[in-house]
Amino acid sequence: MSSLLDSTRDGRVLHLTLNRPDKRNALNAALCGDLVDALESAAADAAIHAIVLTGAGKSFCAGMDLAEISGHTEDPVLDDLHERLFTFGARLSTPVIAAVHGAALGGGTGLAANCHILVAAPGATFGLTEIRLGLWPFLVFRACAAAMGERRAIELSLTGRVFSAAEARDLALAHEIAEDPAGRAAEIARQVAAFSPLAIRRGLDCVHQSRGIGASESSALARALRREVFNSPGFQAGIRAFLAGRTAKPSNGGTE
Repeated sequence: MSSLLDSTRDGRVLHLTLNRPDKRNALNAALCGDLVDALESAAADAAIHAIVLTGAGKSFCAGMDLAEISGHTEDPVLDDLHERLFTFGARLSTPVIAAVHGAALGGGTGLAANCHILVAAPGATFGLTEIRLGLWPFLVFRACAAAMGERRAIELSLTGRVFSAAEARDLALAHEIAEDPAGRAAEIARQVAAFSPLAIRRGLDCVHQSRGIGASESSALARALRREVFNSPGFQAGIRAFLAGRTAKPSNGGTE
């Protein structure tokens, strides 16, 4: 991994930091490649239960590196890389928590929308600003529509307007606003990482695999995945611990 992406482990949590602060963490091919590799490798690592994604410097991510794209508008390798990057939220079953500060514009909004949980700083800004350049946010649109609804994603794509963290929360793009988004995201990640990784992975598998299939197929998928979790040692141990806690007498001799 290059210096464009910092990666550190804290127990079961992987912290990934976009590290092009002088470019407001604009996504060039090298950074996209590092980030895709890191996310997909983490998703395949049973020891990593959650991921925190943030950016170095004053911005989360100002979008795609336009200087690079201008010379590679018909590069199928770059197209594939961008497709993998802007669909990770719909493919990977390891929770990703974003800590967004400063600008998250264009592809930066798409990156944030792919995260399963998003914590924003009060001054964070978002926007599907591609239309200002004569472009449509083709690759990030699905994730943004899933987060905010299709009609709102269309409006934002048509106007290219920049909106605040407060509006992002109102639109369900951001889940929380925190003065220290990185600290709060890390706190959430530790909490999520303490839960059953099998339950979370199979739960997200169910969410991903249910898209685009019929009701009966979706129900069969949910039942099969639920049976797997029901029969897991972790769930059985959790049930025993819960029942033991309900039947145990309080230490002060009182009743429940």
